[in-house]
Amino acid sequence: MPRAYWLLKTEPNEFSYDDLVRHGWTHWDGVRNYQARANLQRMAVGDWALIYHSVGPKEVVGIAEVSKAAYPDPTVKEDQNPWVVIDVKPLKAFTTPVTLATIKATPSLADIPLVRQSRLSVMPLEADIFALLCELGGTTVPFE
Repeated sequence: MPRAYWLLKTEPNEFSYDDLVRHGWTHWDGVRNYQARANLQRMAVGDWALIYHSVGPKEVVGIAEVSKAAYPDPTVKEDQNPWVVIDVKPLKAFTTPVTLATIKATPSLADIPLVRQSRLSVMPLEADIFALLCELGGTTVPFE
């Protein structure tokens, strides 16, 4: 099965890419949007996700890999909606963060979900868009 590509938003004061590197992995929790939950449920082990800091300097800062597919969110009480989490591990930090301003100023990125659906926290990316964002971040794909 081919790898899929995603973008995951996080607030760096809550959990940053550096936190992910420091911990070595995390379950991606706190998603409380039905479309974002559906995207989490579509993610598979081995998929790659760009990590986007959505507060402060809004920027893509690194790449993570899905290490466990969707499972019930352990922070949810039994009587709540069936929210899910995935597990991710860090792969590579960007040499240069890619700011939202750069994304909006790049014509081939003007229509990506990050721009069109700015409140969505988990979104799919096309492979060529993923590669372009990595290139803008100083990281080539595949990388060592």
